[in-house]
Amino acid sequence: MLELIQSLILESQAEEPAVGTPRRVGIESLPGKVTALIGVRRCGKTTCLRQRMARLRAAGVPNSSLLYLDFSDDRLHELSLERLDLIPQAYFSRYPEKKGREKIHLFFDEIQFVPGWERFVERLRRTENCEIWLAGSSAKLLSREIATEMRGRSLAWEIFPFSFREFLDSRGIDAAGDTWSAGRQAAIRHAFDAYWETGGFPEALGCSRALRVRLHQEYFHAILHRDLIERYGDPRPTAALELARRLIDNVGSMHTVNRLAGYLKSLGHRVPKAAVTGYLERLEDAYALFAVRLFDASLARANVNPKKVYCVDHALARSVGSGILVNSGHLLENLVFGALRRRAPDVRYYRTGSRREVDFVARPPDGPRLLVQVCETLAEPGTRAREVGALTEAMAELGLRESFLVTRHEQEEIEAGPGTIRVLPAWRFLLRADGEAGAPAQESGRS
Repeated sequence: MLELIQSLILESQAEEPAVGTPRRVGIESLPGKVTALIGVRRCGKTTCLRQRMARLRAAGVPNSSLLYLDFSDDRLHELSLERLDLIPQAYFSRYPEKKGREKIHLFFDEIQFVPGWERFVERLRRTENCEIWLAGSSAKLLSREIATEMRGRSLAWEIFPFSFREFLDSRGIDAAGDTWSAGRQAAIRHAFDAYWETGGFPEALGCSRALRVRLHQEYFHAILHRDLIERYGDPRPTAALELARRLIDNVGSMHTVNRLAGYLKSLGHRVPKAAVTGYLERLEDAYALFAVRLFDASLARANVNPKKVYCVDHALARSVGSGILVNSGHLLENLVFGALRRRAPDVRYYRTGSRREVDFVARPPDGPRLLVQVCETLAEPGTRAREVGALTEAMAELGLRESFLVTRHEQEEIEAGPGTIRVLPAWRFLLRADGEAGAPAQESGRS
């Protein structure tokens, strides 16, 4: 095994793998802390590790100071906690001159395949001159577990499917600034139409529609079976699948645990409310679906009010859903939620004093609070009055001078009593919302 590990280390050092589109995540490492990348399956966490390695090489760090291991490699299937110490042994037997003298950079991909990996990583952190990066599937390397097992000794960063700006980067389209030539703007709008169809999973870009739908469905089934059913040994797998399908078919809609339990009961599944709550938490742990609570100073009121649910990727929701989401306002709402969630760990919906609802209120760590309403079109006078009225009242209650109303195509500015409502087409709002915020994952941000 020692020789095998040494061979794999040398093999990775000799590779010049493609690093793909640079991500606008703004990941930073801190001395003495482990950096962990968490997120939904297939969103690009391994690529982020390789990009970090490429940046180190470009900065002059020699290949010999980089140690990368993929623990999903079949050749390492016999590696146990007791044998993980063979990794530093294999490395330092090849590079004895570095022991205690030079910093080494350790990249462990899918290390969760080895039970008890946390103790090994912590021991390396304490005893070696090293920087440690981790990435893994959401099945076992979740933010909740990182927070529990390595509390105070790690910093977890969220990775999502491509934002719209990253999608443009993948196509070589420069969208810097906020004014563009007619040709550049046409290219951006054309790219948005493609993003609307394909979503942000890197592997799905450029695929035919049939292949993309198949990929998305494979992703979702893997999440359900590995992260929800197999991992927890759930005795009611069919109920879990039915619940997930129900939520996907109703993104942007209100739900309560009681209603979801009642729905499962109508299908013949007698599932206690506690189990339904557990399913929702696990789907969120897997970064597949997100529950959005009411914005309220009282945590108790926020918890008892209905929640809205959104999918990690709007195109995944369309591929997995029964078809009712196609071209719907809820799908556009899901798209906007994704842009906000990348920037802010805590996204809520708002209800005014007169019980008008605004879709989102969020506070990015690097900017002011955002108040956002989503509506496909303001062409109908009644719709316009309703959406503008809700935003105007919410702005006054929250003390905001600006809010946003996201549509498919319209753009204007509406002067309201408290300030300005900026009506933006979705592509413009996504560019405004997307950025290199890179907020660390926060347990308190789960909503």
